[in-house]
Amino acid sequence: MIVAKNLTKQYGGKQVLNIENLEIPKGQSFGLVGNNGAGKTTFFSLLLDLIEPSAGEIINNNVQVNTSEDWKPFTSSFIDETFLIGYLTPEEYFNFIGELRGQNKADVNALLSRFEDFFHGEILGQNKYLRDLSKGNQKKVGIVASFIGNPEVVILDEPFANLDPTTQIRLKGIIKDLANTQGVTVLVSSHDLIHVTEVCERIVVLNKGEIVRDIETSTETLQELESFFAG
Repeated sequence: MIVAKNLTKQYGGKQVLNIENLEIPKGQSFGLVGNNGAGKTTFFSLLLDLIEPSAGEIINNNVQVNTSEDWKPFTSSFIDETFLIGYLTPEEYFNFIGELRGQNKADVNALLSRFEDFFHGEILGQNKYLRDLSKGNQKKVGIVASFIGNPEVVILDEPFANLDPTTQIRLKGIIKDLANTQGVTVLVSSHDLIHVTEVCERIVVLNKGEIVRDIETSTETLQELESFFAG
């Protein structure tokens, strides 16, 4: 379970996040939506200890993330393409992440074989550096790399952006399988209300850093979200 308590973040005296209490159960597919500047990436950055909270705490499976690194072996993420290593090929990058997460090449190759459809023949065996791939293909690499090492928590920031429709559909199936079949806690932020509604069983709406909606997904959820953002 992930728990945020009295969590705030300020920049230059301006508060950009203020979450009094948020609990995300193990194995839940959790969606985070909001307009630009709502605090989505700030929350994920705090969850990954990329920035320090101004106050409060985040607990990931009984580990406070900013005081211990014990959460790292069971948590993975893909935030954006800047976290990739541009001078590596996809194969080199996958094996590098595998080494970090205690996986050998056979383990990594076994995982990669499950994503041949997702890669669509555009990633492996292309003799290209990551920096030379399209934004969409860079995203494919980052997303699949986040699955290496059998993480219990996967965090994906705007995973559907820059992906073609076929890949978006395949990614939705992957996310559903992670949460529903494998029991992985999957956190997804997205501007695309349709995609996040289809893959997440629960959706939280942030507005100016605060939770304004906490919705268990149903057939009415998309309409509810569209009505909210239509203002």
